[in-house]
Amino acid sequence: MTDPQAPIIPAAPETAPVTEAPATEAVVKVRKGKKKKFVTTGQAHIQATYNNTIVTLTDQHGNVLAWSSAGKCGFKGPKKATPYAAGIIVRDVVERTKSMGLKSVDVFVRGVGMGREAAVRALAGAGLQILIIKDLTPTPHNGPRPRKPRRV
Repeated sequence: MTDPQAPIIPAAPETAPVTEAPATEAVVKVRKGKKKKFVTTGQAHIQATYNNTIVTLTDQHGNVLAWSSAGKCGFKGPKKATPYAAGIIVRDVVERTKSMGLKSVDVFVRGVGMGREAAVRALAGAGLQILIIKDLTPTPHNGPRPRKPRRV
């Protein structure tokens, strides 16, 4: 009953066992590691506000080596503005820059907070030689009206 003129359709091949393709190696991006900086002299920028103290250590060109603040060291609320917190902040920053060979710093202080003197003393106590101390506190030339003083 087959027609000799009808096209012959081959039967579907039986499903062959699936062989697992060899696993291709995953492409891994290789990040370039940070170069270890070696800096002997740097700058310490201390910003002491009424509410917080922030210390940043930079090289002579202003590139940041390490920074820390009272909130980063675990202090909260009014404890952030204390001289004790400023000393802890400086110890934290100096500890992270010891491997860079930092020996001496120029200190630039901004602000009128309680942590400004304590931070400078902690820098000297941490074994860093202080070359200069410069006060860069911004002073208004009769700008907006200042806040009222606290009545304690």
